Order: sequence, then C-alpha cells, then structure tokens
Amino acid sequence: MSAHLKEGKPFVLPDFVHLNDLACKITGGKVLFATDDFFAPAENLLKEQRPISHTDLFTEYGKWRDGWETRRKRISGHDWCIIQLGVPGTVYGFEADTSYFAGNCAPRLSIQAAYLKQEEIPSLPPRGTRIGTAASEEEFKAVEEMRSNEWDYLVPMSEIKSGNLDVGCNYFHVTSKQKWTHIRLNIYPDGGIARLKVYGTISRDWSLSGQNDLNDLVAMVNGGICVGYSNAQLGHPHNILGTGRAKSMKDGWETRRSLERPSILKADDKGNLLIPGREWAVFRLGHPGIITHVEIDTNHFKGNFPDTCTLDACILSVQEENNCIAQKWSLEKDTKWNVLLPVMTLKPHKRHFFDATAIQTLNVCTHVKLTIAPDGGISRLRLWGFPRIPSHVRG
Repeated sequence: MSAHLKEGKPFVLPDFVHLNDLACKITGGKVLFATDDFFAPAENLLKEQRPISHTDLFTEYGKWRDGWETRRKRISGHDWCIIQLGVPGTVYGFEADTSYFAGNCAPRLSIQAAYLKQEEIPSLPPRGTRIGTAASEEEFKAVEEMRSNEWDYLVPMSEIKSGNLDVGCNYFHVTSKQKWTHIRLNIYPDGGIARLKVYGTISRDWSLSGQNDLNDLVAMVNGGICVGYSNAQLGHPHNILGTGRAKSMKDGWETRRSLERPSILKADDKGNLLIPGREWAVFRLGHPGIITHVEIDTNHFKGNFPDTCTLDACILSVQEENNCIAQKWSLEKDTKWNVLLPVMTLKPHKRHFFDATAIQTLNVCTHVKLTIAPDGGISRLRLWGFPRIPSHVRG
C-alpha cells in the first residue's frame, strides 16, 4: 500500500512515521553499493535533515542535488543500491522523499530486504567520495556474492511522485514482521530520490542482558522510541536517542521559541525566571526497567538551551499507548505519571548527570516524558537502569 504527500494537499501521515529511522546515519546506517552516483551519491539518501536546493549551483557533472541521482541510463538494466541498516529491526514502512526532483525523479521503485549474518557479508570495496562515477567491475563482482536480486520484496514495483518544490513524500506500508539487516532500493530505470527513511523498531535480544546489567533503556539502539511530542520545528526529539554525542545542533531536539514569553523577563526571589510555556516529548523504553541514572546533554546548545527540565515516568499498556498516540497525548491527564526527576536547572553546552540521590522514584516504568521549559534544545537523553518486567500493566 502506498500514499503520496504533495505540496498544498491535506494528508494524514501514516502511523509508522513516529518510529525510528533504522537507516539514518545517526543509527549507523550506510550505503554499501550503488550502481551509479553520477550526479549525486547514494549516501545523501540517509541524511537526517530535510533536502535542500541550490537553484544556481552546478558541479562539473551537472546540477547539484541533495539526494541520490543517477545518469540517464543508456545501457540495459536499472539502477539500485544496497543499504546496511544501522541496527537490525522490523520495518513497518518506508518514506521516499522526492523533494526538488521534478523532472529528474525516478518514476518507480521497489524495495527488497534480507537478514544477513556477519559472515554472509562480503568484503566490498570502500565507497569513498562518489560523484561522476558508476560501479566498477570489481564492485559488481563483489556485490554479486550477496545475491541481493533474490532478497524478499517488502515493496513491489510501485509508482512514485516527483516533488516540484520542497514537498514530495511517498509512503509505503510493510506487512512483514521479520527482522532485517539490509535493504536493496531499486529505481526504474534511473533518476533520483532525495531521501529514503526506513521506519521500524529495533530488535535487541534482551535475554543476553542480566537483571544487574546497567543499560541505557531509552537508547535508539536498544529499542527506545519517541511516541509523542509537542513541537519539533527545528529538530525531532528522536534525535536525542542517537548514538554518541551530537555532532551539531541539527543532531538534537530543538523547539521554536515560546510564543508565550513576555516582553521583559523577570525572576522570582530565588532567581528563577518567570517564563510561561513548556515543551515535551514522550519516549517508550526499549525495555521496561528501573531508572537509576539520568544524563541530559545540551551539547552545542549554547544560546538556545532550556532553562529547566523535568522527567516523569509511568507504565502504559500497548492499547493505552495507542490511545494516547491517536489523541496526540491529549489524554495525558488520564495517565498516572510519577515524578522521576524533579525540576532541574540546565546550563549551556554541558552534560548534566543525575544519580539515585536526585531521582524520586525507583519503580519499574515503560514510558518517560521529558519536559523542558520554556523551550530550547537538548542534544542527548540517557536513561541508565536495569531491565525489569512490570508486575502488572494497567488496562
């Protein structure tokens, strides 16, 4: 099943877009092979940020494109590339963004997938910097060992729509619930796509982690996921679950400035700023657990960090979470949140660590809500704790 989003037309986004992008660079996704990278390399497909356009910018090979664009094919066949997911996972849907590719968009695509063990992955030549090139005979010979033409089809050959301006998203639902490590994107016969998002859930084998093993329960690589937020105008909150420290502000969660802020800021007798407004994001842990340590990092947010933050935790069943998502968390007053971390003052460009002496509840939880006041940016959230199975789940 496919759907298309184009400029100026109302559209309800598929439910799967709130899941993690298993192929993006912040999870470790990478391109292993592409038949052709003449106008723009396939690595652009995995960028986190939205595509951009420079109308008058040209390279020696043609117009500069923020996406993957192959040359106009003058030989038999079609173009394709192989992407290794950052972490194995179950795929629920794809997004093919064709923004700014009017006139050069690939007219059709299909997507195949495979679960490969490390010993099944051949040693492929390094990609390096690719533009103005096509795959060499050596590369074709090496990639043939993967037998990718035999992989399972998650999306059969389907039409895609070009994006005339900055909106041109094509969505494809996936019904398979298998776990995958690699995908093959086929475009027919040639052309370009700006971004490919692979939305899914990360599958970690928690049986290998003992009850006394400390884990980052909310990390994206451990299955943590953002399931709701108030604002993501300048950066999505799922970014803060990424690996390592953020490389820049675009690798974090940043909200717009609060529209409720007064013309002149004042403080109370304790020096706390009196600024109305708050922003929030809700995360489902990769595994229910007891949180004992918290890290909140404002790395790179030097002039736009939040004034304060707080964390709340609760247990939600699958149905309760689905209800909250459907209602855009307007039912959150009905959710029995417990204070995990009380209001804490934040500083710019700094890692903040809070241990059990600051944490107010050591109960098992499945979901956590991060609230920042009044607005601003966070680069990383780490919730260290011990995996546990809840004794009961309400409803």
